[in-house]
Amino acid sequence: MKKKSTQNTIAIIPCYNEERSIGSVILKTKRFVNEVLVVDDGSSDETKRIAKEAGASVISHKKNRGKGAAIRTGFQYALQNDFDYVVTIDGDGQHNPLEIPALLENVMYNGHDVSIGFRVGNDSEMPLWRRVGKRVLDYTTSMGTGGFVTDSQCGFRAFNKKAVEAIAPKLKGDAFSVESEQLIKAHESGLKVVNTNVTCKYKDLQTSTKNPASHGFSVLSYALWLVAEQHPLLFISLPGFIMVLIGLYFGIHTIQQYNQYQVFLNPYALLIIIFSIIGVFSIFIGLMLHTLPNILKKIRD
Repeated sequence: MKKKSTQNTIAIIPCYNEERSIGSVILKTKRFVNEVLVVDDGSSDETKRIAKEAGASVISHKKNRGKGAAIRTGFQYALQNDFDYVVTIDGDGQHNPLEIPALLENVMYNGHDVSIGFRVGNDSEMPLWRRVGKRVLDYTTSMGTGGFVTDSQCGFRAFNKKAVEAIAPKLKGDAFSVESEQLIKAHESGLKVVNTNVTCKYKDLQTSTKNPASHGFSVLSYALWLVAEQHPLLFISLPGFIMVLIGLYFGIHTIQQYNQYQVFLNPYALLIIIFSIIGVFSIFIGLMLHTLPNILKKIRD
C-alpha cells in the first residue's frame, strides 16, 4: 500500500477488561495508522495502564456503558481531531492488525465509504453456533439496509471521513448492536459499503464479556427495532392489521356459536380483546413512526 495510507488515519479500539491482549493489538496496529485511540469502557483491570504504556491515546468512561457508547466516543474524537480515515478493531485479539491496509485500501482508493471485515473460510475459526447466530443477525440487518449483508457483526472496519460524519450523529445504541446500527445508518445515508475478506481468531480467546445467548438476543432485539423504525408500516402496522383481522375472525366465530348454541365462549372473547388491542395499538404506532419524521422535518425547515 502507498505510504499515504498511514497519513491522518486513526484506529479506534473499544475495550473492556482486555489487559491480556490490548498491548499486543496496539503495537501491531500502530504500524498502519497515525494514532491509536483506546476507549476504555470502565475497565476494572489494567487495560488503561497497559494501553498508555503501549503508546495509545486513552479515553476512559467512568463506568461500563457498552461497545456502542465506546464507538461513539471514538468517532467524536476522530471528527474533533480531523482524521480522514478511521479503523475500528476489537481489543481482544480476534482480529489481525496486519489486515488493516486491505480494509483501508477500499475507502482510500476504490471509491467506497465503509469497508467491512468479512470473516470467511476456515481461517475465521468461528464456531458453528456463532455462524448460525451471525447469519440470523445478518438477515435481520439486511431488512434494514435493503440489501444482502454478509457480516453484520464484525467490528473490524474502515471508514472515510464522509462516512463517520454521516453515521456518528445517528448512532444511539450503547451495546453490541452498534455494528448492525452502523450498516443501517450507512444505507440510510446513501454510503457505499464494501466487504473485505479478513481472518478471525477465536481459539483460546474470550471474545465477549457477555453471555453469548444474552448478547445475541440483545443485538437481535435492537436490530429488529432499528428495522421497524426504517419501515414502520411494513413491520409494525401490517402485523397489527393482521392481528385485528384475527380478532375479527374470533369475534365472528363467537357470535355464530352464541346464536347457534346460546353459549358464550369466554376464551375466544379474551383472544378478541387481546388481538384487537394489540393490533390497533400497533397500527397506531406504525402510522406515528411513519408520519412523525416528515412532520419534524417540516418543522425544522
